Parts: sequence; C-alpha cells; structure tokens
Amino acid sequence: MSARGRLLLAAPVLVLAAALAGCSSAAPAPSAVASSATAPPSATASPGRSAAPAPAPSYRPDGTAQANKAWFDAVNTKLFAANAGANGRAIIDSLVSAGFDKAAMQVTPDKTSINGGVDSILFSVKIGDSCLLGQHGGGGYSSAVEKALGSGLCLIGKTRTIDW
Repeated sequence: MSARGRLLLAAPVLVLAAALAGCSSAAPAPSAVASSATAPPSATASPGRSAAPAPAPSYRPDGTAQANKAWFDAVNTKLFAANAGANGRAIIDSLVSAGFDKAAMQVTPDKTSINGGVDSILFSVKIGDSCLLGQHGGGGYSSAVEKALGSGLCLIGKTRTIDW
C-alpha cells in the first residue's frame, strides 16, 4: 500500500482519537486563559461581515403598542436615570414630549390616601386595543405590552386625573 493510501486510512482514526481525547473524567483546573479562550463568539464575529448597529428606537405614530415599546422604554429609562424619584406628572410630561398621546394615558397617584409615599407608580399608554404598561419604584423600572381591559382602560384601581 502506498504512503498516500496509509494516510487516507489513518486520517479517520486520528480524527476519532482527537475527538475522544476530550473525553476524560478529570476536569482541568480553571484558568483565566482557558475561560477567555472558551467564551462564546460574539454576534459580530462572523468573518467578512459586520453586524449593522441596531437602529435607535423612535416613536411610530401609526405603530402598535408592541412597535412602540422600545421607544417607551428608552424614554422612561432616560427619565429615571436623570430623576430616580420622578413623580407621575414628570412621567406623563416626558411621554408626551416623546410623542405619546396624553389623552390615552393613565397614571396612579404619587401619594397614598393618608398622604404617604407610594412604593411604585404605574402608568400606561393605550394604543389601539393594547397598552404600554410601565412601573417605577424601589425595584426599578419595568414594562410590558398587554391587551386593554374590557373597560377599554389599561390600569385597574385608582388613577389620578391627568388635567394639566
């Protein structure tokens, strides 16, 4: 048999041996080099292609609540980063400045019935038959998109009149 023939027969054996070499019962000791070398590749690491940056969110007047959620989150995140104690009026004013319809909004009171502070403020913007829901308080900011209630509103319970 020629050298080339022996090499062709040996190649599958070498591949199998290399694959089995990784199978051992003892785990190697962790090291900084090993952990950085085994990090998953980033989404932009594909050869010959670079990922386009995600477009900045913006208000879509004819869009759905889901289509406007990224803008809703961006506006609220920016407000709370600048003013962690923003009250209901500041939240509504910020959303109006960002293009959302004030007439479609609801917000819960800033104070309890005995004039104490509230744990969180809930606010919403109704778009079509869905609602952008936001909550801000000691636990931070969170949001969701949900169907409007049967009443056509977004929030249950006491809300304050938005009359400014």
